[in-house]
This record gives sequence, structure tokens and C-alpha cells, in this order.
Amino acid sequence: MRARKTVLAAIACAAVLVPASSAFAGTGPAPAPDKQRSAKSTAPSAAGNPLSARAKAAGVCDDAYQIGTTAYIDRSGQHAASVKQFYSPDCKQNYSYVWVWQSFRDKVKDYDVSTSVYSYSDEKFHGKRSWADTNLQEFWSNPAETAGHCTAAVASLRAPGEPLAGQAATSKRC
Repeated sequence: MRARKTVLAAIACAAVLVPASSAFAGTGPAPAPDKQRSAKSTAPSAAGNPLSARAKAAGVCDDAYQIGTTAYIDRSGQHAASVKQFYSPDCKQNYSYVWVWQSFRDKVKDYDVSTSVYSYSDEKFHGKRSWADTNLQEFWSNPAETAGHCTAAVASLRAPGEPLAGQAATSKRC
């Protein structure tokens, strides 16, 4: 009888320790997505944001990302602007991007900017856009149908009173 009581007590203890159901990480209903984290920013940035208003106005595709190196236009030994090349796999287009640094904008109120995609394959400039007497910070070229070409983003920046513009080109991408 004593052995039977011991076995029953052991079974009762085991039943308390074993859960009736199990839950594992990743099971159950998914939490509601955090809208703040899933929303993509449309703010312009030095890195280049294909979702910004100026990118949209230029026809830049949402999935565009930087390819190659960043180049710099210098003025008086200081970086005045960054130049980048972007590529969209969905649209199969290249874009040139220029970001004028705030330190330059603080000193020079109106300047001239041009940007385009240079093709080493046909030795032409594609998607070229130019602005005169502007004080904007973000500039995108028009879409360049150069997906099958070797390309580089090129840009120029000229301050008032300077006879020549500063220029820069990103690395060659094939």
C-alpha cells in the first residue's frame, strides 16, 4: 500500500510539472506591426533618399540604391558637395545624385549645379539636368537608360564669380 501511495504521489507531482500545452517562440498570433518602424522616410539626406520629393520629381524609382564610390567636389580645400551614382533593378536605370554640404551653403547663397550619368560605352552624358542660381541642397539627374553600360555619376558646382565649376565623377561601374 505504501508503494502505491508513493507512485500516486509521484504521478501527481509529474502531472503538475508537465504543462498541458506548449508554446514556442514564433507561435501564436503575430504582433501588430509598428507603423513608425515600417514607414519609410521621405526626408532628403546626404546618403541619397530615392523616396524624397525631389527624387520623385526627377522620376527616381523607389528601389534605387547607391553603387560605386562617393566622389567629392572640393572648394578651397573643403568638401562642398558629394556625388553618388544610384541604380534601380526594377526600372533598370541609373541616376546621378548631388548633395551640397551645409558648410558650403552657409557661405555661398546661390550657385550653379549640373549632374548626369556618363556612359563609357557610348561616351555620352545621359539624364543631364542643370540648375542656375539655386540654393537647394539635393539634386537628382533624370533617369538614364544605361543599365547595360559602364557608367559613372558626374557633377559640377560653380559659385558666383568663379569662371570654372568644380567637378567630380564617381568610380566606373560596369
